[in-house]
Amino acid sequence: MLQEPFNILVVDDEPLNLEIISEHLSDPRYRVRCVQDGIQAWDALQEAGVDYDLIVLDRMMPGMDGIELLSRIREDRRFADIPVIMQTAASRPDDVLEGIHRGAYYYLTKPYEHDMLIAVVGAAVEFRARQKGLRRRLSDVHDVFGHMRRAEFEFASLGEARQLAFFLAKLCPAPEVAVIGLAELMVNAIEHGNLEIGFLDKGRLSMEGRWTAEIERRLSLPSYRDRRACVTFEREADRVRFRIRDQGRGFDWRTYLEMSPDRAFDMHGRGIAMSRALTFKDLAYADGGREAIGTIPLA
Repeated sequence: MLQEPFNILVVDDEPLNLEIISEHLSDPRYRVRCVQDGIQAWDALQEAGVDYDLIVLDRMMPGMDGIELLSRIREDRRFADIPVIMQTAASRPDDVLEGIHRGAYYYLTKPYEHDMLIAVVGAAVEFRARQKGLRRRLSDVHDVFGHMRRAEFEFASLGEARQLAFFLAKLCPAPEVAVIGLAELMVNAIEHGNLEIGFLDKGRLSMEGRWTAEIERRLSLPSYRDRRACVTFEREADRVRFRIRDQGRGFDWRTYLEMSPDRAFDMHGRGIAMSRALTFKDLAYADGGREAIGTIPLA
């Protein structure tokens, strides 16, 4: 079945910038709509029949600026999980941090570099595609498992991680939200935990288009192929708790719980912060970063 084009809404008050972005994103995979202010963008989001997969948003605009529009988007359940790329000519840490706190996990600086724009847009729509796919598959899990109180599972591949995330999310009050954070942490346990691929390596491999091939290669190596990650589910009176453990060397998790302005312009490195913001009431790490512990309230 052919993949439907990703719907992208571009918001910028400068016609030249809209023309440049449209030209860069001239690709059969993308269906681009351009508007020139926040009010037009808000109206476009509410039009029936269009489900936007990505918003490319200028920070500085007259009337409703990018920050105000972003806040409105994140406060509305219909649009809250749409990835937003904030584009700005100002990259002061305070400005970037404000955008991150409002929910912009992707950033682009002006003037645009073609390769970077394509890479960041690709990363954002890939996340959106995974998100929508996870939610579609939630219905595959039977409601009878909602009575489960404690369970433990092992997984070794990315496919197994995502399949388990579908199942475990069904045990949570809001499965469509839980599945996003669970999948991110469980995939991290394989990619960065068991397979020991670091932050810089992932950026390089992604830019070269070799990320998937490297995952498959490492899964077949003697030093990695017998490693297993583990996820434990526990239901308490007022919450559910997940423990996700890998067999890697650990990492400094403290730098990833919050989205840093230093990483806002990178293609990756935001999964843990997004999991914490979207899914978990509390998220912490133990054993040098080899175990993630996240809780979700039942009420």
